[in-house]
Amino acid sequence: MHLFFQLVKESILFASHSLLANKLRTFLSLLGITIGIFAIITVFTVTDSLEKNIRGSIESLGNNVVIVEKWPWAFGGDYPWWKYMLRPTARVSDLEAILQSSKTTEAAAFRVDTKKRVQYFDNMVENATISGVSADYNLVSNFEIEQGRYFTQLESDNGKNVAILGKVLQEGLFSPGENPLGKDVKMFGRKFTIIGIVKKQGESMMGNSMDNQVMIPLNFIRNILDVRAESNEPYIAVKAKAGVSNAQLKDELTGILRGERRLQPGTEDNFALNETSVLSKGFDGLFDVIGMVGWIIGGFSILVGGFGIANIMFVSVKERTNLIGIQKSLGAKNYFILLQFLSEAIFLSLIGGLLGLFIIWIITLFAGDAFGMEITLTLSNTVLGLTISFLIGIISGFVPAYSAAQLDPVEAIRQ
Repeated sequence: MHLFFQLVKESILFASHSLLANKLRTFLSLLGITIGIFAIITVFTVTDSLEKNIRGSIESLGNNVVIVEKWPWAFGGDYPWWKYMLRPTARVSDLEAILQSSKTTEAAAFRVDTKKRVQYFDNMVENATISGVSADYNLVSNFEIEQGRYFTQLESDNGKNVAILGKVLQEGLFSPGENPLGKDVKMFGRKFTIIGIVKKQGESMMGNSMDNQVMIPLNFIRNILDVRAESNEPYIAVKAKAGVSNAQLKDELTGILRGERRLQPGTEDNFALNETSVLSKGFDGLFDVIGMVGWIIGGFSILVGGFGIANIMFVSVKERTNLIGIQKSLGAKNYFILLQFLSEAIFLSLIGGLLGLFIIWIITLFAGDAFGMEITLTLSNTVLGLTISFLIGIISGFVPAYSAAQLDPVEAIRQ
């Protein structure tokens, strides 16, 4: 064991000396490894961050929630697109039928969206999302009230002019430290009293963050907007009871909605029942393709880098042939010489990998704002980068190290 550590120490010293003595050659040789690791791990880092953000957004919709709307989230088969166009949108009457007849539903809510200005005295936010929601929307959507409360049943039924603001919307309308509860904001030319503030959720790749939204009772907004208009994106979110699968829920909803819409037996459904698993499966294939592209792009750079490491090791063997002969004449075994040069190749390759990872880490410190999401160099990607560098060092350094180990000591000393 002592011999092994001594070998590693000497190999690092030889490699360090070679690096310092031939700076330009070393830089050019390591550049391929650095670029290769940078390319692969950058793709994986961005992909992992993107996947985490998207899957977090999907999970916020709820795994046991089925969305009733006009369009499916995944198109399949030979069903013509114009038939989707002819479908009616989700209706409030559909929600009432579900609440009245469903045995597998824990909660169901209707939502419709529009874009309007929200104003508080001279402060205003343009194109904020105004969401009209029914009474149980807080039971089917994942958000948390940070200040205040949600709508009461009476406020929802009577369509009171009360509102719940997203955190970013609050920050845009009110001064820091100002309590927004009980204050009036203006929308649709009318005043709404703020009764709650939603806890900040952050950016969402699916566009379902509540931060820049304001919720008002559905029975208020339906007096102003046509809640059946497709431009207002109406949908019904239905949450299954504990122990009820989405498949069971969808089967029951299909029967209820077909009955409510008076569809004859044998006719096609004119509604879509969507669930988050459809989105997850769609993104699985996308991320697999992106990962493959990362391997291909980085693989060519690493291949070039591997040849660079092999080249610098052959040169190193040539320059130290005399020293190898002296070491072998003093009793050094072939495996000692092989491991000595192999360790040097691994050391050089790891330096290239570390440089690539360092560049990625620097970029992640500043890239989050540019991409609109948090980008993190994870431990798993760091280990992957170092593992690839280690393997490239072994592969590219073995042949030069083996040729050094096979040198005849007499011939080596004479050179």
